[in-house]
Amino acid sequence: MRFFTAFDKAEEYIRGHLSRHPLFYAFLGGIVVVLFWRGVWETADILANRNDILRWFFYGPNQIVFSTIVLMLMGLLVSVFVGEKIIISGLRHEKQVEDRTEEIIEEEVITLKHIRDEIRVLKAEIHDYKNGAENMGEIKKKK
Repeated sequence: MRFFTAFDKAEEYIRGHLSRHPLFYAFLGGIVVVLFWRGVWETADILANRNDILRWFFYGPNQIVFSTIVLMLMGLLVSVFVGEKIIISGLRHEKQVEDRTEEIIEEEVITLKHIRDEIRVLKAEIHDYKNGAENMGEIKKKK
């Protein structure tokens, strides 16, 4: 458990520092992802040359069928290749942020300002209520 805790803290620290440099973070992440998959590919090639059963298993068309079935069973096929956000936005008939018109964005800004104003009013009412309750308590003490 200590290993996982230490690893988690290290990951959080590194991610925090890399997040300040998004282009470098993306470039480094891209390189490491490619190296990971290159390692997987090379390992599959090595195993395919071991014996006939592994050669059959790691044969390209068989791999496509096998990996598709496993991804479907794990519920990852669509989310890996398309992504949940794209599916949900499509179901809701939402436009992408880039496709929104200025009018829609302005409407959202107005709505957010209205919500902020309502919150300010509620805060003032709560503050007045607290002050009124405190004053009532002082009046009762004097009687």
